[in-house]
Amino acid sequence: MVSETLHLGMTDTAIAVLFALVCWWFGTGIILLLNRLPAHSFRWSLGGWTVLLFTSLWGVQVSMASHSVSNAFLGFGSVIVMWGWHELAFLTGSVTGPRRTPLDAGARGWVRLRQAVAVILHHELALLANFGLLLAMQAGQPNHLAVCTFALLWCMRVSAKFNLFFGVPRTGADYLPQHLKYLASYFAERPVGLWFAFSTAAACCMWVWMLVQAQAPSQSITTGWVLLASLLGLAIVEHALMILPVPLERVWAWALERPHVPVFSASTLESK
Repeated sequence: MVSETLHLGMTDTAIAVLFALVCWWFGTGIILLLNRLPAHSFRWSLGGWTVLLFTSLWGVQVSMASHSVSNAFLGFGSVIVMWGWHELAFLTGSVTGPRRTPLDAGARGWVRLRQAVAVILHHELALLANFGLLLAMQAGQPNHLAVCTFALLWCMRVSAKFNLFFGVPRTGADYLPQHLKYLASYFAERPVGLWFAFSTAAACCMWVWMLVQAQAPSQSITTGWVLLASLLGLAIVEHALMILPVPLERVWAWALERPHVPVFSASTLESK
């Protein structure tokens, strides 16, 4: 794991938490904003972010060279930018999957699962390829924060996707762009189930464990550790938004000001 030789002070810890919060809040918001622009702007948005993607690869490479506070911020921020490219590529419809149609009427069980995987397959493969590249870059390098950040984002994303598949009260279907409205048919809008309870409990246990480890006398509270713990906490908040009646406009009002075309919810599609 990431280690440094000095204990962080309260101010340094607060700065790390604030940095993670700003990266999460602003990064998500800017993607939501870009995705609500006219469709003809998508190639320019994705093209510009592709430049940032290559810049983030350089940042990750530099950050892996040593354990330092500056490299912790550089590696973490670079991975957030990198992850943002994948999210923008998906939401603009550029990298999704071989299937781009709604769920077949009456599809259940393995048929529904196969079709659900097909609508996101290319995106998932792109994420795995990116993770493989990071592992290759990591060889012989001491600082693992970038790899750990990407792995954490991927694990929590998989958890969120399974929650949408198995069912949650608030799927967020209303925020899907027009060109991805078919995805709503793959969401299940229903009361909280066992998967949500298990996945959220597991994430909370991991988060509490990280906090306990940070307080242990034998452990150093490092910038990398605080960044990862903060990111995991924010991912848990995102899971909570699947069950709490908190409109996204309250969190990202500045990014959701543009009018959008409503899409069908999963329950609406299933009733037709």
